[in-house]
Amino acid sequence: MPSDSHPPIYNLLRGVRVLDASRVLAGPYCGQLLADLGAEVIKIERPGSGDDTRLWGPPFRATGESAYYLSCNRNKRGVALDMSVPRGRELLHSLVRVSDIVLENYRPDSAEKLGLSPAQLHAVNPRVIVCSISGFGRTGPLADLPGYDFAIQAMSGLMSITGPKDGPPCKVGVAITDVLTGLYAATAVLSCLIARAKSGHGYAIDLALLDCAVAAQVNVVQAYLTRLENGLPPEEALPGMQGNAHLQIVPYQLFATGDGWLVLAVGNDAQWARFALAVVPDLADDTRFQTNPDRVRQRESLVPLIEPILRTKTTREWVALLESIGVPHAPLWDYADLFAHPHAAGRGCRVTVRDPQGRAVEFVGSPFHIEGDDPGRAATYPPGIGEHTRDVLRELCGLGAAEVEGLRAEGVIG
Repeated sequence: MPSDSHPPIYNLLRGVRVLDASRVLAGPYCGQLLADLGAEVIKIERPGSGDDTRLWGPPFRATGESAYYLSCNRNKRGVALDMSVPRGRELLHSLVRVSDIVLENYRPDSAEKLGLSPAQLHAVNPRVIVCSISGFGRTGPLADLPGYDFAIQAMSGLMSITGPKDGPPCKVGVAITDVLTGLYAATAVLSCLIARAKSGHGYAIDLALLDCAVAAQVNVVQAYLTRLENGLPPEEALPGMQGNAHLQIVPYQLFATGDGWLVLAVGNDAQWARFALAVVPDLADDTRFQTNPDRVRQRESLVPLIEPILRTKTTREWVALLESIGVPHAPLWDYADLFAHPHAAGRGCRVTVRDPQGRAVEFVGSPFHIEGDDPGRAATYPPGIGEHTRDVLRELCGLGAAEVEGLRAEGVIG
């Protein structure tokens, strides 16, 4: 059943206009974040076909939209514009003149042909902030390669540390490098927006999925660099796959219980002392396991001692015990478990948006909960291809109805 939670749009970025000329996930996700915070986001798509993700399914709604497209395009207005023709590029640049931010994720040669390169856009509007997202960035020997999440997971080292210890490398179950890049993009454009208020000029952001994926591996990739500094050769410095365990904390992994699974996350020595005393008292005074570095070094001895004990009780029983002694833990939930829990409803993890026909549609909620703002606008359904083309061109480009219809007849807009 649809929830009663209707997500608001915050007003924090009201007055900021974003042209989202990106496709698929990283750029559109960034655009949706900015829209959730109150920016006016105009999604630019190809007439006829639109964003590639419109066809990425099933599942599709009965009205035709794919779940993939719906996931990252709410709160936007849609303009269908053929940027491959001169008149289309002229209209694009007319919109750039009255915009603050442009998001694009074309390869450099394609961006140039479409009028989307930073130099072209700054010639039109010196104050605009251009965020160019690509697989490998605008510089370096791989700059011309197309980038997509699976390739970036493979090449960034992420897959080399993900998967069963003795099994094949695995990708993360969502296009995580796209999502991370969208988050980095939002951080970068908002920082440039603040800086522009002082400098008066625009900025060009060159953001690569590969760079973002490497940066997001934080302690694991830093551990590799630290081992190199300590004199280990590269092949010995590699972390390898740990499955559902943690490279630098023990015990901090997934364990089987009597009826399911439990994450045990013993993060410090005080937690270990409480856990050992309550669960494995024979180990409470064992000098091999007193500190976390000891436990990491003795991982292969310690974990087999814990595993059979955790199988003696149900997940629910372990949750109750660990909660009572203040040891971090978590049951393993699937989506059904997650959305059935009252906390998900309380935090707005699932929200209701109305489609153009007024029907309630459930969406993944925005994670933003910000006090001090006064959100008053309801979230809007992702736009159809070119749904707002006529309105946007009239409002922002000053075109009359006859001129708009002429452009539509010529196929410049949709």
